[in-house]
Amino acid sequence: MLGLKSVTVIMVMVEFLDVGLNILSKAAIKEGMSDFVFVVYANALAFFVLLPSSFFFYRRRTYPPLSWSFICKLFLVSFMSSGAQLLKFIGINYSSPTMASAMIDLMPAFTFILAVITGMEILDLRITSRQAKCIGTVVSISGALMLTLNKGLPLIRADASHNKLINLQLLLSSQTNWFIGGIVLAFQSFLLAMMHIAETWVIRDYPAVLMVTTIRCIFVTIQSAAISLIAVKGLNAWKLKPDIELIAIGYNATFEVTLRTGIHLWALNIKGPVYVAMFKPLGLVLALFVGVAFLGDTLYLGRLLGAAITVVGFYAVIWGKVQEEKEEAQNDQTGSFESFSQSEGEPLLPKHCKQGTEEKSLARHQMSSS
Repeated sequence: MLGLKSVTVIMVMVEFLDVGLNILSKAAIKEGMSDFVFVVYANALAFFVLLPSSFFFYRRRTYPPLSWSFICKLFLVSFMSSGAQLLKFIGINYSSPTMASAMIDLMPAFTFILAVITGMEILDLRITSRQAKCIGTVVSISGALMLTLNKGLPLIRADASHNKLINLQLLLSSQTNWFIGGIVLAFQSFLLAMMHIAETWVIRDYPAVLMVTTIRCIFVTIQSAAISLIAVKGLNAWKLKPDIELIAIGYNATFEVTLRTGIHLWALNIKGPVYVAMFKPLGLVLALFVGVAFLGDTLYLGRLLGAAITVVGFYAVIWGKVQEEKEEAQNDQTGSFESFSQSEGEPLLPKHCKQGTEEKSLARHQMSSS
């Protein structure tokens, strides 16, 4: 099994993919593509990628039998995923990718609260590792909100050459109704937190990641298509243009729906929902880096400080997770040592055999005395 360091590196790479999705989806929606149609096409394309992959993977492998209770649980998880995807693109359309990255930072707090309520996370502040995880979560969310809401003095000016190559208006909303976008994105964060908790239950009961990802993709495609047929009027909305729309759909299907979903399920199974949720604040830091390095954004002092605070909080959570795993390993070793010591202290002969031996010795002693 991979260690915590390897899992962390993989999760950071997934957050880079999520930053790219925010930018491409905003560009596609600005070109006139319906966010409902975008979700349907992306999941449908992902299904055609996952289906042959599942066939070849399980051709010579056995997978756990499917039950109706598992199907029902996965259907509910898929419904949460469909709603979260639709709410995300609706919120981005009302606000901006930056607002989406900011509001998604509420997800670790929602996930932590739900994990404590459901018993997946133990809130014991007497233990150092638990203290580090709690404090790190609060610090990371605070830094992410500061990164978004507080600009401060400009440190690095935007490069005009970058602005000519990339239309930064795609990254900023032309609409002024940020309040509605913020509410929608906040509810999306809560729905994602609920989904992570439910996914953890599902994947631990049925640890076949590729099979779960494929079935979930089927459900999401059907559910989002049903919603889109009601919400989207006219056949013209379903027509695709050979431009940024196809690129965004292909990117979302290949890297987001397929790869990211599988990695998230895998990480939820081995590390838990709070660990996975903590990478969302880090995603905003990565978005800031991409914006300054590749998109010609201006770097502000407030955002730099917010990014630094977010990273400190993130490392505090990771450190707490490392200490927690060390404590669990020590407890396992102590428990196995105690059981071994008890087995070593037990007599080699069973109790009834020992009693029989003592009775025979006593009988011989009486015969010799007589």
